[in-house]
Amino acid sequence: MQTNFSLAQLADPHVAESEKILRKCVHCGFCTATCPTYVTLGNELDSPRGRIYLIKDMLENGRPADKEIVTHIDRCLSCLACMTTCPSGVNYMHLVDHARAHIEETYKRPLPDRLTRAMLAFVLPYPARFRAALKLAKLGRPFAGLFEKVPALKPLGAMLKLAPASIPAASPMASPGIHAGQGARKIGRVAILTGCAQSVLDPSINDTTIALLTRLGVEVVVPEGEGCCGALVHHMGREDAALASARRNVDAWMRAIDQGGLDAIVITASGCGTTIKDYGFMLRLDPAYAEKAARVSALAKDVTEYLASLDLPEPVRTPGTIVAYHSACSMQHGQKITRQPKELLAKAGFVVREPREGHLCCGSAGTYNILQSGISAQLRDRKVRNIEATGAEIVATGNIGCITQIASAAKMPVVHTVKLLDWAYGGPRPQGVREDRTVVAAE
Repeated sequence: MQTNFSLAQLADPHVAESEKILRKCVHCGFCTATCPTYVTLGNELDSPRGRIYLIKDMLENGRPADKEIVTHIDRCLSCLACMTTCPSGVNYMHLVDHARAHIEETYKRPLPDRLTRAMLAFVLPYPARFRAALKLAKLGRPFAGLFEKVPALKPLGAMLKLAPASIPAASPMASPGIHAGQGARKIGRVAILTGCAQSVLDPSINDTTIALLTRLGVEVVVPEGEGCCGALVHHMGREDAALASARRNVDAWMRAIDQGGLDAIVITASGCGTTIKDYGFMLRLDPAYAEKAARVSALAKDVTEYLASLDLPEPVRTPGTIVAYHSACSMQHGQKITRQPKELLAKAGFVVREPREGHLCCGSAGTYNILQSGISAQLRDRKVRNIEATGAEIVATGNIGCITQIASAAKMPVVHTVKLLDWAYGGPRPQGVREDRTVVAAE
């Protein structure tokens, strides 16, 4: 794609990076076939190619964002299916991230939208605030349908519908500390991301991960000072907040490295993993953090990615149950992890099947199922239909957003993939899983 940026514009390193990305696009349109919003809405401007034209026009002309571009960029899930499909290597993720930051800086959203986004940024990245908000949501849940009928309050209605009926107690295993590996031989030392939303919605995911890893002989560190990875605010264009989260986590993990070394930083939410693996790029212009952030990004591993690197023993039990495997977008498109989860499940004794249209997003996408609840619901229902067509009875996913999204419509229980692996290697049977029934796993 030909570009026409001035030398003055290219002096801005963010613009210069976006210009490089734009020049790689050859207008082929392959991305439209795998873009969930284009497949759903049929509008060229709701495809990656259409958004690239809009972003190019906005950045080249150095103009503030307007209502049209905000509408179409907001509809993007950042599922990154387009990057998997693109034959030219267009880094759409970095381009749309830049566009979102530009929108945040130059566009004044309507007051209800500003308040909703400010509330999400204030609450979701902080476990204590999120837990308190979920308790209050119980009072508002009966009014969710009413809120959804008022356009300005629709996101509030979506939030109330997604809020769980009960909230598990906080896990003591999330507190800073070291969990020693079992057995005579320590085979590794890793840190684990505690994070934000997952630690409130389902703390047992990390508890199970720690139990599995320590049983295998891996020492697990829960570092002091780490928290939200920054993905939630990053995807809302709030770059200062996202970079502050990244710096805090880099500091926490570098202390853990200095105090005994790390073989990996294990992440159990694939959406977080995609962002942490991008810390090196996000902080590339910060001389105090660029090198450290790149080191952290290189150590970041999804839990299945790390497990696949170990010489695992034979499973304690081989369930023989059927697993309908759905790959989270942040896993298959963001991190390009497609083989390891399926191979781990197969080795653990599960029969792995994949639902149709596995490349399409379930519609969760961070805060998307709140801010774009209509499109999100269509994608969720399409995903659930494909999962149910496998004939399986349980869904598992490697991302808390997918768990929440799919569980809001599926008739079967939803569990994290690591819980199935833990069960096979000597842990307890996951809630909702029966030994004589089939299982659906999504990663």
